Amino acid sequence: LVRCYHGLGDSIQFARFLPMLAARTASLTVEMQPRLIDLIAGPGGGIRFVPFIDAHPLPQSECDLEITELDFALRLTPADAAMPYLAAESGVLPHGCVGLCHGAGPWDPARSIPPHLLAPICAMAPCISLMPEATMLPVLNPDGCPFDMKATAALVGATDLVITVDTMIAHLAGAMGKPTWLLLKSDPDWRWPVGARGTPWYPSMRIYAQPSAGDWETPLAELARDLAACPALAAER
Repeated sequence: LVRCYHGLGDSIQFARFLPMLAARTASLTVEMQPRLIDLIAGPGGGIRFVPFIDAHPLPQSECDLEITELDFALRLTPADAAMPYLAAESGVLPHGCVGLCHGAGPWDPARSIPPHLLAPICAMAPCISLMPEATMLPVLNPDGCPFDMKATAALVGATDLVITVDTMIAHLAGAMGKPTWLLLKSDPDWRWPVGARGTPWYPSMRIYAQPSAGDWETPLAELARDLAACPALAAER
């Protein structure tokens, strides 16, 4: 039994190891956040997915693991997993479209960016919001992104680039192999290498980190310079 007791991003990040675990077990049940099951389960695979309900967790199993323990339990690294490992039917968006996500939730407000700081990006390329709320940014979907994982994944799949803070969208885009530019606070948690431009967890990801706490202007200026030089978007400007 594998339990998904942390955030959606944690479950997406470590779901890459589930097929390798399934190959070593007689049976595998994954107790997962209901919002993720349809996206991660996919066709076949020999894994039983059940929704995680706080008030009624499954009883203890003979072998009981939390999903973020899988790399340690299996003695695997991110490089041992095939990439990309998530897929979705893509929606239809203009060529060169950029997906934007500025919010990371109230439990760590230091990860989030004031949305107006992303407005210059909207002047450089057609953009959509990947936030599940209305926005004042000049994007193609001012009402925001549907609160549905498969619909969100379809939007991510239709973009040419995702620019996001450290939240579930970063893991979703990275797991789908989408070019992803991650805006990272100066003291990130364990999964992001400090001082590095990339990460072994998501080969398609590029990191733009704050040089000091609260300074989003510096990484955003660097990101804007790189975006201006991006050939995939040049035809749209």
